[in-house]
Amino acid sequence: MLRDAMSDVVRSNTLSSRRFRTRLLASLVASTVVGAGLACAPVARADETGVIHPDTQIQQLPNFVNLVKQVKPAVVSITARIKDADTGEEMGGGMQGGFPFPFPFQMMPQQAHHTVEARGSGFVISPDGYVVTNNHVVKGATKVTVTLDDGTALPAKIVGRDSKTDIALLKVSPSGKLRFIELGDSDRVEPGEWVVAVGNPYGLGGTVTAGIVSARGRDIGDGPYDSFIQVDAPINRGNSGGPLFTQDGKVVGVNTAILSPSGGSIGIGFAIPSDTVKNIVEQLEKTGHVTRGYLGVTAQEITPSMASALGLKPSATGAPATGALVASVSAGSPAEKAGLKAGDVVTQLNGQNIDTPHTLAVNVASITPGTKASLSYLRNNKPQTATVLISSLGKGGTADGTVGDNAHDADKGPKLGVTLAPLTPDLRQQLGLEESVRGVVVSDVQPGSAAEQAGIHAGDVIQAVGEVPVENPRATVSAIRQAFQANHSVLLRVVRNGQSVFVAVSPNADDNDAPTDDDDDQ
Repeated sequence: MLRDAMSDVVRSNTLSSRRFRTRLLASLVASTVVGAGLACAPVARADETGVIHPDTQIQQLPNFVNLVKQVKPAVVSITARIKDADTGEEMGGGMQGGFPFPFPFQMMPQQAHHTVEARGSGFVISPDGYVVTNNHVVKGATKVTVTLDDGTALPAKIVGRDSKTDIALLKVSPSGKLRFIELGDSDRVEPGEWVVAVGNPYGLGGTVTAGIVSARGRDIGDGPYDSFIQVDAPINRGNSGGPLFTQDGKVVGVNTAILSPSGGSIGIGFAIPSDTVKNIVEQLEKTGHVTRGYLGVTAQEITPSMASALGLKPSATGAPATGALVASVSAGSPAEKAGLKAGDVVTQLNGQNIDTPHTLAVNVASITPGTKASLSYLRNNKPQTATVLISSLGKGGTADGTVGDNAHDADKGPKLGVTLAPLTPDLRQQLGLEESVRGVVVSDVQPGSAAEQAGIHAGDVIQAVGEVPVENPRATVSAIRQAFQANHSVLLRVVRNGQSVFVAVSPNADDNDAPTDDDDDQ
């Protein structure tokens, strides 16, 4: 073949030497590639009739046929009868868009004789008939029926429900052992991983859809312990309570909500992680209700200005400092007994990183009351550790604060822009503060000031400037000025509406007003 190519070139004696070299090189390359039989450029073949037979390279996509065949017998349809249309929020709200988005998947409501029949999904987790579904599937139901994959309909008893995580546990009494599926480890699920959703959307039982995990730990504002797995598998109303599988056949989530302007799937769905489900189901099976861990702190997110005021440094990668800033510690709480104080920054709980107050709340709630937990935190930017005995949620306490003072000061430099007043008995009564609360009251906030930009309001009670407690306007003004003159952000501990919070104020905000004191300004 190489010889033929060269002969062709030699016969082209009219070519210029430049074209000759170009064609010779091309012929040599083409001959070499064909001769080597490389598969990088498949060649289409044609038979004597001229029909082309492409030589294709097929890339295998995930095939879920065997997985679905094996797990489908454990996925069930659930029918819940609600006595009256007016009593069932499942019935009308979701179908008419009454839920804010994201919202729980709604079932297919059908009105007849003053009853509403709503349909959802669920799955069997034990051979003796325990079934997991969503709380909103069976909430308010007077009768619940579970239909197995083979069409067998069984009456179900509601063992327990947990509205905060939207999990419910049902029990049926089968004639024999049921096929069931296991809960997997949702903590090992990664974005980009293939998942399969099986359920009963719009009453079409046994529907299978596939997609990938989009994200983990999503807080959609649906409940205090939101930490959803986000998926793009097409799932719709009626998928509520259905399982989300990984390719190994383990359930890593329970489909519960979607984000959609129309009520149908647009590729943004949310599933309750199986690790959460395990904890809730175990408690519901044993006691019929859920008990959550309690630490006893009110915490805030750390903004960049707060990080600056606290002296927190960015991570090694340059990411902003994270954690849960303790705003207040409840009296007699596990946190107080462990030595935690307002101003501490919780960074880890049982070795798990704490990035936000929400993460702290979710992790604490998942700990069994009476269990010891290890806590890592920063105090004055120095690492500390403590062992805390988690108690049962049911008790709690919060506090808050404000400031004020007015005595126009001619000193130059950055100003806070507030008027401060002593915390008199009359002001204490007006603000509904307990006798234990100490500080100064913010009676006025200058428009456009650093205080206004930081979110300080009239009626706030400033209790401390940094680590220094304050009980009179002049001391407050002096402490703030000292921080501002050093060009540092200042962290104020404030009581607002009975809650204790921290407010970080930057000295670089546009404000030309001096703090006063009498009604002392800051």
